[in-house]
Amino acid sequence: MNLFTEFRALVAEAITALEAAGVLPQGLETAGVTVEPPRDPAHGDLATNAAMVLAKPAGMKPRDIAAPLAERLAEDPRIERAEIAGPGFINLRLAPDVWQGVVRAVLARGEGFGASRMGQGERVNIEFVSANPTGPMHVGHTRGAVFGDALARLLEFAGWDVTREYYINDGGTQVDVLARSAYERYREAHGRAPVIAEGLYPGDYLIAVGEALKDRFGDAFLDRPEPEWLDTIRDFAIEAMMARIREDLAALGVRMDVYFSERSLYGTGLIEAALGELEEKGLIYRGVLEPPKGKKPEDWEPREQTLFRSTAHGDDVDRPIAKSDGSWTYFAPDIAYHYDKIERGFDRLIDILGADHGGYVKRLKAAVAALSDGRVPLDVKLMQLVKLYKSGEPFKMSKRAGTFVTLRDVVDQVGPDVTRFVMLTRKNDAPLDFDFDKVLEQSKDNPVFYVQYAHARIASVLRKAAAAGIAVEDDALAGADLAVLDHEAELALARKMAEWPRQVETAARAGEPHRVAFYLYDLASDLHALWNLGNDDPALRFLQEGDPATSAAKLALARATGVVISTGLGILGVTPVDEMR
Repeated sequence: MNLFTEFRALVAEAITALEAAGVLPQGLETAGVTVEPPRDPAHGDLATNAAMVLAKPAGMKPRDIAAPLAERLAEDPRIERAEIAGPGFINLRLAPDVWQGVVRAVLARGEGFGASRMGQGERVNIEFVSANPTGPMHVGHTRGAVFGDALARLLEFAGWDVTREYYINDGGTQVDVLARSAYERYREAHGRAPVIAEGLYPGDYLIAVGEALKDRFGDAFLDRPEPEWLDTIRDFAIEAMMARIREDLAALGVRMDVYFSERSLYGTGLIEAALGELEEKGLIYRGVLEPPKGKKPEDWEPREQTLFRSTAHGDDVDRPIAKSDGSWTYFAPDIAYHYDKIERGFDRLIDILGADHGGYVKRLKAAVAALSDGRVPLDVKLMQLVKLYKSGEPFKMSKRAGTFVTLRDVVDQVGPDVTRFVMLTRKNDAPLDFDFDKVLEQSKDNPVFYVQYAHARIASVLRKAAAAGIAVEDDALAGADLAVLDHEAELALARKMAEWPRQVETAARAGEPHRVAFYLYDLASDLHALWNLGNDDPALRFLQEGDPATSAAKLALARATGVVISTGLGILGVTPVDEMR
């Protein structure tokens, strides 16, 4: 049940009828016609821009279209009033039984209420986190993990077939540095003093890896030259770090469907195959790039390189794919990786990257557009930084210095539910402040508490009703006489629930799961407002002593609200609570 879709269809039908009657010219295009909540609720329940959109193609003034259209719409029994506002907007006021019907629809559909088929089963690959396996994940990775998982859940709810994927960056020089760092901890495990030279990873997290190496290999690699142990220790350390990363993701409630190794692209022909595709399209050539911006000509050494003509697909400059010595640039395996995704049959690709990768977006999009002939869109979501605070003081983190705040530090202090919700209270491309003290406050200013408290209040009143002998099963509540739900605060709560299907589609279309968090806060606010009114007016309480019929109707409203809150929290990956501690 999507009221906005239903009433848009009604508007379209009315336009067709007016065309048939000769009031409007035939064949008007209605794609731009919308039905949305008005900016000011005092103006009505719904508003349509139909007259404004149709005025120019119809060769008529907007109000000359709005008048007969409003008259036609007012004939529908669900509409109490259809009024023209401003230059030609039409505001609609709906009958109370429409909103009462929303409550019944929620109880009938359960957590399926608001689910959409918008995605039409299209296959989408979301690649996120993809932290280098050189250390545990820090709080920046936490935000990307939460966002990626929530986006996956949102798109699934809206009808897409989603694959969650982690790209293991195990093909670069950083994993050799990891191996050398782990070797020093291996030596330390044997009682030797580790030599943490400049450039190695100094974090204490590698001490356990060194102990594990000792347990596995004994003293076999002590005092041996690097070529004898580098490959073995590198593989061991990568697997140890990936095991920790998997555990940390699980603690956050994040699961991956695919872990893709960068190293699997080397020596397998996959890079060559991808670049071969581009070469066949005439997009690979030998050339010399212009000096980078900010470089003085005397500092620039022009050299011939193998280049990808990415400017043919929207990039600012062409990009090197091979160095002058013939080895691949870091971009070459990325091209091959995205080619592999395309070959796996995905209809759409989403990459979630750190904000520091902003300069990388155009070349990635150019590569995907070239490899798929524009068939597969790539959407790149950039994650801005998280600033941590505790006791009013900022937390500092530096991965290389080994003093960073890990994902597990955050989850262990505040729990996965609080972590996830707070990480979704800002749009992904906006900086986020995470205050360890404030996120645990029990106040309206703490959105996760405020939403969870609403769900707990609902669960509490349902328990009391059951103890009083009132049937609180959804089927029983759906059969109640909901006509008694006629107070403005009760109808406001039902109106907010009616927005849920529209919110789902809007958030999914934009790829913005934070919209769900905002919506839940607003829905919780309406529930709390009604609850507080009941403190002063007993007639608005959910339990009406000695009146089980009225109680059932009011409990139906509460239960429906709880269903929508639970569904929304599920999309965010947050477990709803039935009582506050």
